[in-house]
Amino acid sequence: MTSRMHAPHTTCPGCQEEVFLDELVAGKCPLCGCSLEDFEETIGEYEGILDRSDLSWLIFNYFVFKKFVDLGVPPHQIMEFVATYEQNAEKPPEEWTQTTFSLDLPMGHWDQIKPKRCAKCHKLFFRGGKKLITGDMRHTKVHVQYVCDLC
Repeated sequence: MTSRMHAPHTTCPGCQEEVFLDELVAGKCPLCGCSLEDFEETIGEYEGILDRSDLSWLIFNYFVFKKFVDLGVPPHQIMEFVATYEQNAEKPPEEWTQTTFSLDLPMGHWDQIKPKRCAKCHKLFFRGGKKLITGDMRHTKVHVQYVCDLC
């Protein structure tokens, strides 16, 4: 019953009844015989949407989003990261323009107290600065780095 509810359907322009697309007889309404040729063009658009939202891509986006949200990365940065990855994924790996990423993380209580070394100038600092998670989309390893306010 539930699979039938989600099946593609339309309203027949002739008899105004709900008709499921798999019930059409030679592209015509089984109740009144009215042609639904204009709707066949919409079916092709519907199939294109299904190809775009492929299950493996949705699962990938979910787990990437969940991993970074659990670390404390702001959601808008995650969405920008996923959009960049999506643009690169459409090209062959040799043509990828940007594969590295750097996302801001919130500093925890222990991060604010402990001495940190700046990833850019290598100076030791105790207060301020930013905590970053950096990595490369081609590799699974990520690094947590700190950057001082001067850099």
